[in-house]
Amino acid sequence: MIENPVIKAIDDLDIIDSSSLELLNEHIEVRHLKKGDFFIQAGQKCNEIAFVSSGMLRSYYITENGDDFTYCVCFENDFMSAYSAYISGNSAIEYIQAMVDTKLYVIQKSFIEKQAEKNHSTMKLMRFFAEQYILDLEQRLFSHQKEGAQKRYEYMLENHPKYLSEIPLQYLASYLGITQRHLSRIRKEFSH
Repeated sequence: MIENPVIKAIDDLDIIDSSSLELLNEHIEVRHLKKGDFFIQAGQKCNEIAFVSSGMLRSYYITENGDDFTYCVCFENDFMSAYSAYISGNSAIEYIQAMVDTKLYVIQKSFIEKQAEKNHSTMKLMRFFAEQYILDLEQRLFSHQKEGAQKRYEYMLENHPKYLSEIPLQYLASYLGITQRHLSRIRKEFSH
C-alpha cells in the first residue's frame, strides 16, 4: 500500500493508524505544477497542504515597494501550505510558486478536519503539521538573526546542493536576506 511517497512519509512518522492512513491515501490528489505555476496566490483561500514529491516551491510576498521577498523555499519531501491562511480561514498574503517542474501530493483541509473529529491519530497528524511549520519558521528566524549570510549559504550548500544551481539568484539572495552582489561574492568564496 505504501507506494505513495506522502503516505510513506506520514507512515514513517508513526503517528497515524493504518486504517486512517489507507483512508488518507484514497483522498490525496496528485498535482503537477510547471515552473512558474502557483500552488496558491495572495488573496486566495488556502484549504490544502501539499507534500513535495519532486521539485521545489518558494513562498514569497510583495512588499509595499512592489519588490518580491522570498521567505521560504520548500524542497523535495517537505510539506507546504500558506499555513496562517490555512489555520485562520483568511485569504493568503503570500504566493507559493513552483521554481522548477514540481509534483505535489495534495491533502484537503476539509478531509483532515473531518477525520480528526473521528480519529485521535489524525489529530496528531494535524498537530505534526503545525509543529513542523513552527519549527521551520523558528529555524529561519534564528538563522537570519544569529548567523551571517555566508553560514546560511553554507547550510544550503550542505543540505540542498542540487537546488543551488536551480534557484534563480534574485530568489536565493532574497531568501538569504542579502543582495545579489553579496551572494556572488559568497559563491566565489565557496568555489575556491
